[in-house]
This record gives sequence, structure tokens and C-alpha cells, in this order.
Amino acid sequence: MRHFTAADLGQLEKVYRLNLINAITGFKPANLLGTADAAGRTNLAIISSVVHLGSNPALLGLIMRPPSVERHSYDNLRATGCYTLNHVHEGIIKAAHYTSANFPREVSEFDACGFTPAYHDDFSAPYVQESRLQIGLELLQELPIEANGTVMVIGRVQHLYLPETPGVLRSDGSLDLAAAGTVALSGLDTYYEARPVARYGYARPNQELEELDM
Repeated sequence: MRHFTAADLGQLEKVYRLNLINAITGFKPANLLGTADAAGRTNLAIISSVVHLGSNPALLGLIMRPPSVERHSYDNLRATGCYTLNHVHEGIIKAAHYTSANFPREVSEFDACGFTPAYHDDFSAPYVQESRLQIGLELLQELPIEANGTVMVIGRVQHLYLPETPGVLRSDGSLDLAAAGTVALSGLDTYYEARPVARYGYARPNQELEELDM
């Protein structure tokens, strides 16, 4: 196997290292982070760092890059206390990726990238109308990560909108994301279709492997 030590990684060319380390976690979720400032000016950014933190209450975390320079999404969600996450599907990949461009604050990525802001149930942060799975979150907590200056943003799910597509929401509450067309992201720029390979039941000690089948 190819081996890199911590010292090796530190000596790599910057972009090479950035690409490598962004890929080693495996496939990641592709979401559009929707925010608006206190004046209602919208912002949209693609992110791949969303993680499940708990189900009761329903908490999601995401990592924001160091706020040492202007960060429009981070500034907006801190100012208003709310934001949205919107799944990327195969029909909007290119436009979603374009939101990663460094647009000036006065330019909304919704406009520049061809997305439609949508507002539901008196929630002040914009959803992406073109997304098939939309989540509205309330900012609960920020955890600074001292090692590199990033911030983990923790939000509580206030609203969840799922597609009516048959089979997406299973009878046990799980989701078939392939049926929704949700895509995965590797590294910074490569998108993948999702397809189920296997599904197993709840694992308990001392089971035979065959007993894990659904």
C-alpha cells in the first residue's frame, strides 16, 4: 500500500494535499446551504461536511471554514439564527458546483447559478426550490476547532420536506436516497450517483452473518 506519514503530508504541494485529504474520508453528502442576511439578501453555497449528531432532538452539524476572512454563509446564519440544507440531485449538479465560486457579497448565488429561493411556513432562511429534499435548521451552538480555526455549527432541525416520489420514505422511516436522485461528493469536485448495494437488519452480538439479512 502507498504510505504517507504526517511528515510526508506536510511536505506535499498545497493543492495536491488539499485534494488528497478531502478525498480520504470517502463519499460525502452534497448539500446546498441556504442563508439570508438580516436584510433578506440571499446566499447559497455547496458544502460536503454535514453530519448526523443526534435524533432526539434532531441535530445536524457542519464544518465552516475559518472566519478569518469574509464568510457570507457563516455571517448570515449567525445574524439570523437559521439556515437550510438542500440535497443536490443529478439534475442540478453543475449549477450547485458553481455556487463554490467566490461571488461578491452583493451577488446572490441563487441568481448567479440559476436557483430559485423558496420560503415555507414562515421560516426566514431560503430553501432551494429545485432541491427534492429540504431541511430548515435553527442555529444552536458553535464549537471552534482550535487546531485549524474552523467552526462546527450545530443546528436543530425545525422543518423537513421530503419528495412525494414513491419509495423515497420507507415504512420504517428510513430513506431511499437513490430514489430521490441524491448524489454523493468525493473530494472537492467529483460527483457520484448513489445506488443501494445492500441493506441489513439491526446487528447484535453472537449473530451469524446470515442473520443480518433483512
